[in-house]
Amino acid sequence: MTLLEEIIEALPVQPVPVRRVLLGIHWTAVCSRFCGLASTLTSENLPYVDLNAVGEFQKRSAQDLAQMALNGNHLEHSIGVAAINSLLDTRSLNPVELNAYDWIFEQAPGKTIAIVGHFPFVDKVRTLAKELWVLEQNPRPGDIPAEESAPFLGKAEIIAITGSAVVNGSMESVLEMCNPKATIMVLGPSTPLSAVLFKHNVSILSGAQVVDEEKAMLTVEQGGSYSQILGVKRITIFKKEV
Repeated sequence: MTLLEEIIEALPVQPVPVRRVLLGIHWTAVCSRFCGLASTLTSENLPYVDLNAVGEFQKRSAQDLAQMALNGNHLEHSIGVAAINSLLDTRSLNPVELNAYDWIFEQAPGKTIAIVGHFPFVDKVRTLAKELWVLEQNPRPGDIPAEESAPFLGKAEIIAITGSAVVNGSMESVLEMCNPKATIMVLGPSTPLSAVLFKHNVSILSGAQVVDEEKAMLTVEQGGSYSQILGVKRITIFKKEV
């Protein structure tokens, strides 16, 4: 069973109606039990695709849409992961209101760090860390191409992985390359805040909780980047020590 299949299997069984699906240029939102977000997969390297059943998504259950994360094209993967996130209740996991980058800044001094995904805060982390490697599928100057990730993930002490790796299907392979002794964080609005990830050597989940659906939907539909999305709270969940 794949990681995504495990996450989907742990979702509530009773079908939950979908209230709204919004595919924005940067973020995709599905509103069902809660409102879930996922990155909209778009780049010059991805082919043009059509969505099937446009205008009909709200007639399906959130669990049905979640299956699109497994079986669809890249836009359907975005809808599927947003649907997963719309079903997850984090209250039993004791989330705290904490932005991922604040934790990284605090932990970075003297550490070797690998960040999967080029986040806006990487330049500051570079000034703090002993060494920083940024691993990217679409590398910018100074980034390391994703296909060369293994040796860096294998020796980093702290590894921060974009939740978008769940959407594009690379999360499982990234986790397999990680130093088993590293502290691994999955971060960003796409991150499924599911305890299933803790079974795969992840220690910290940091994502977004929509607390004002109308504000969030308005800014998503108007093309907002994550820093521009209103109505969300940044929360972090730490794996309980046994």
